[in-house]
Amino acid sequence: MREVARRYRCGVATVHLWVRRVGDRALSEVNWNDRPSLPHKIQRTDRIIEDLVLTLRRELRESSVLGEYGAAAIHGALLSRGISPVPSVRSIGRIVQRRGALDNRRRIRQRPPVPGWYLPDVAERANELDSFDVIEDLMIEGGIHVDVFTAISLHGGLVACWPDRNIPSTKVVSAMSEHWRRVGLPTYAQFDNDARFQGNHRSADSIGRVIRLCLSLGVTPVFAPPRETGFQAAIESFNGRWQAKVWQRFHYESLAALQLQSARYIAAYRSHLSRRIEQAPQRRSFPSVWQLDLQAHPRGRIVYLRRTSEDGKVNLFGHSFFVDQNWPHRLVRAEVNLNAGVISFLRTQTKRACATTTAANRGIPTSQPKIQ
Repeated sequence: MREVARRYRCGVATVHLWVRRVGDRALSEVNWNDRPSLPHKIQRTDRIIEDLVLTLRRELRESSVLGEYGAAAIHGALLSRGISPVPSVRSIGRIVQRRGALDNRRRIRQRPPVPGWYLPDVAERANELDSFDVIEDLMIEGGIHVDVFTAISLHGGLVACWPDRNIPSTKVVSAMSEHWRRVGLPTYAQFDNDARFQGNHRSADSIGRVIRLCLSLGVTPVFAPPRETGFQAAIESFNGRWQAKVWQRFHYESLAALQLQSARYIAAYRSHLSRRIEQAPQRRSFPSVWQLDLQAHPRGRIVYLRRTSEDGKVNLFGHSFFVDQNWPHRLVRAEVNLNAGVISFLRTQTKRACATTTAANRGIPTSQPKIQ
């Protein structure tokens, strides 16, 4: 059928329709005239009935004790008045819609942006992004407190999970380095603004050990906007799935039992998404010789997604940076270049820089902001 469709330049469905029409008969016995799929005669509701439908809808809306004036209520009112023939409930609904009498317009659903739209190379699937998060305050019977450190890759769906009694930044660093040593390094690692990931919020011009881990391995850390949903949707969705499929399905008497069941689930989940994982952007190999030096001056780039204030400012590292007074309450991408000592603010919509801020043009000593 496909060969015939190619030869005569028509659709495969058309060829299938001809073959079905012939069946077991000879070609000379088949009527080849086109037969439209629409009925020969369309029976439309009389105009007088349509006007009566709209009149009853208005009357029911204003005087009905129940306050119901939908298609079913109109159908019942027509029956009570002895109108014949009475359109069906579905036909009444189409009449109301066709005559423009609906209260609300149909909601227009916009297409969602592509995953990682705020990072151009991630949106184009050229590079991979790993998201990390912590599920907090779970409790095993007997008073065993449990936190769960989770990870998922944006394009591949490569997941990982580490349930433990508590998850300080030291365990985050250990789990991340172990995970990346096994599966390879992404280009970006995304976090929320938890102090375990970002560092001590009380000290200005400082970054935490998780950022230093990423920078030492050539991974760019990305921080989602505070108190905004959507940017961490992938990891939040996986957190909910893990709690539904692992935490809530079984009764655990110990942390070891939970860790065992979680490991089984992660292995099955990765096997289920093996094809998607293989089609994801390629990850870099973990260096064979590497050691984290927390005293070394950090080098590389950090990305912060932030929303400007009403006067066009953004707060970073305990400082307020002026971006653009004509760009209030807008999302910007702040790229911190530690090598050059420059913070660039880029409009996410246009993908172009709207301001570049350094220590010199902020009118403060050139030794600030000093990233420690």
